[in-house]
Order: sequence, then C-alpha cells, then structure tokens
Amino acid sequence: MEWRDQGVVLAVRRHGETSAILEVFTENHGRHAGVVRGGTSRKIAPVLQPGNQVDVTWRARLEDHLGSFAVEPIRSRAAGVMDDRLALAGLNAISALLSFALPEREAHPQIYVRSVTLFDLLGATDAWPLAYLRWELALLEEVGFGLDLTRCAVTGSRDDLAYVSPRTGRAVSKQGAGEWSDKLLPLPMCLLGQGPVSDAEILDGLVTTGHFLKTQLAPALGNIPLPAARQRLIDRLSRQG
Repeated sequence: MEWRDQGVVLAVRRHGETSAILEVFTENHGRHAGVVRGGTSRKIAPVLQPGNQVDVTWRARLEDHLGSFAVEPIRSRAAGVMDDRLALAGLNAISALLSFALPEREAHPQIYVRSVTLFDLLGATDAWPLAYLRWELALLEEVGFGLDLTRCAVTGSRDDLAYVSPRTGRAVSKQGAGEWSDKLLPLPMCLLGQGPVSDAEILDGLVTTGHFLKTQLAPALGNIPLPAARQRLIDRLSRQG
C-alpha cells in the first residue's frame, strides 16, 4: 500500500530511540499517522513541528497497518510564530482540535482548506482570532454538530438575533428569549458576519462554540476532555483584551 499527499503536521511523539510517530492532516487522506524513521534527528525534527506544511508518502504492507512516512518540507509555520505568543497559542489550538475532532483516515477536504488558510493567517494579520472563531463554527458543522443561526427558533424571525439555545444550537432573538435570556448562550454579531468585532465578542463566541464542543462532540468521542491548548488560547486572548 502506498499513497502520496500534502498536509499539515498536527502532532509528533517519540517512537523508540530514533524514530517518531507523526500525525498529519492531509487533503485526500484525512488525519493519518505513521512512523518517521530518524524522526528525532537534527535534520528531520524541525520539519515535524505542528502547523508545518509537508509532502508525505505513506507506505504499509496492509491498509490497516500503522505504516511509515517519508516526509519532505514545504512550508515552516512554527518558526514564523515562535515570537508571537498569541499566534503560537492559536497554532497549537488548531492542531490539537483537528486531532481531537476528526476521525482517522477520513477525508475532509473543506475543513482542510479552511484550516490551511487559518494557519497561514497566524502572525500575518491581527484579524486571525475572528477567523479562528468562525473556523471552530465550521469544524462543528463538519463533524455533524453545526449550529443554526439563520432565524429565531421561537419566533421564526431573522431580526434581533442575540442568543443560542444550549440544547438545540439554534439562534434565539431578544424577543424570543424573554425571561429565559440568562439561560441561553451569547450570539455575538461577528458570528453572523455583522458589525465591528471586539475581543470581548470573540470570547463570547468561543463560549458558545466551546459549549457544543464539550457537550455534543466530546460525548460522541467517549467524553474525551477538550484539548488544553484551546483553553490556553482563550486565556491568552482574555489577557490581551
């Protein structure tokens, strides 16, 4: 068995004395793992950093084997954000959530393209935290837990949307919320593509996406806790704001 693809490094861990197990998110083969011989060497180790773009060739005797990777570097993103703590936290959060949320060996080309675009925004523009928030929304949609923010679940109106139902993931207007508003999740305008964007709005949005990552996706995966890297990003965003 053999295939070649391009992808983003998600994680790497030592395997034996000189090898490493690489987890990479590829466009056509999804999240995939394999052994990299000599992966701890000075030459290869810098290539196997989360966020880096690589060309990989996977080989195995049988399809269900772990197999091995031959890796060639395409673009180093990790080195470009090392001096930007917020961007580095973003890179780690994206890598960890992709590893957490996506099933192994299943192609997800749309979220792959969105993820590569987001990785490239890190450190290149101050607007990337908003792109990250919208990426989390897209990730929920990709894995079957998308939110319906098109109209109020109570009144059917498209106007004055301000909340999200924590149970159904549907938008709720101020009128529809009534006395139950304190039981609902925030729906910042930036999630609807409207109005100016503040750090506080982005954090509100992450409260909402985080709720569904924790209460919908995590139970479907066996109640695995959300990656700590996501909370570290939120903590750093909070200090910045």
